[in-house]
Amino acid sequence: MKTVVAVYTGQGLAEPLKKVFDEKIPGCRLVNIIDDSLISDVVKAGEVTTAVKRRLFQYYQNAVDMNASVILNTCSSVGEVADLARDFIDIPIVKIDELMAKEAVDNYTSIGVIATLPSTLQPTMRLIEKQANLKGKTINIVNGLAEGAYDALVSGKPEEHDRILLETAKKLAEQVDAFVLAQGSMARMEATLCEKTGKPVLSSPARGVTEVKNLLGDF
Repeated sequence: MKTVVAVYTGQGLAEPLKKVFDEKIPGCRLVNIIDDSLISDVVKAGEVTTAVKRRLFQYYQNAVDMNASVILNTCSSVGEVADLARDFIDIPIVKIDELMAKEAVDNYTSIGVIATLPSTLQPTMRLIEKQANLKGKTINIVNGLAEGAYDALVSGKPEEHDRILLETAKKLAEQVDAFVLAQGSMARMEATLCEKTGKPVLSSPARGVTEVKNLLGDF
């Protein structure tokens, strides 16, 4: 049995992502490392601090010590830390949003990035731009910061969170070919946003797990 270690900066995505693993890689042993102080520290500082980077590097090394075959970094806000760690960690690190960004760049020219936090929005936009540069493609990336949605969610108002996301997407729909959801926790809104805006909507959890599966191969 191969082991995958998923590293989380918050609580919300672990259970939905486990369901994706059970569906796509039912024979896999999934171990979760969850430190919900990470995203709090990033939001408070407005950036990924040195202390956050150190803790993430330690969690990646913990995964190696657990004999993991693959690490799944589940948070887009700290995805660039995973990029740095790839040079030092002896097993593959999958960024949950990387395959999503590649797919968006391959298929669309104007991409709206929906996020509830600037700390997630900016890294996701940079990731998409990086993929476009690698492919030599010129794209337009549209800022879709859903202001107030994160506060609504942490205040126990998921309906308000969803309403703000939908309003943000509707405002941008005429400017874009497709939407990218910057946070994995927003995947549950994928079908609704697609239906209400008439635009393709890409989310990261299933694509991230697909990339993990491809790396694991047959087992």
